[in-house]
Amino acid sequence: MLSEDKASHLSHVILNEIKRHAAVKMTANEERVLKAIKHVLADELAQEEAIDRKVRAKLASYSRGIIEGSAEWDILYRKTFEEETRRQIK
Repeated sequence: MLSEDKASHLSHVILNEIKRHAAVKMTANEERVLKAIKHVLADELAQEEAIDRKVRAKLASYSRGIIEGSAEWDILYRKTFEEETRRQIK
């Protein structure tokens, strides 16, 4: 989870990058855009945390007991996380 300070900093960095592009014309005031960026960041992080919990529960349910932190666990975690992320997008 991001602290309020980190979320604010990231949203300002994103806004500054958006404003740098000539093809982008902002029609809303900056405060509204910053609030929208923070909202998107929070939603994405919440979704990622939910997927993480689901993947960890799935790996913990394996009967052979894969040790967290092992190379096998890391590979299975990445693979399962990617699969679950693809499912969420659909």
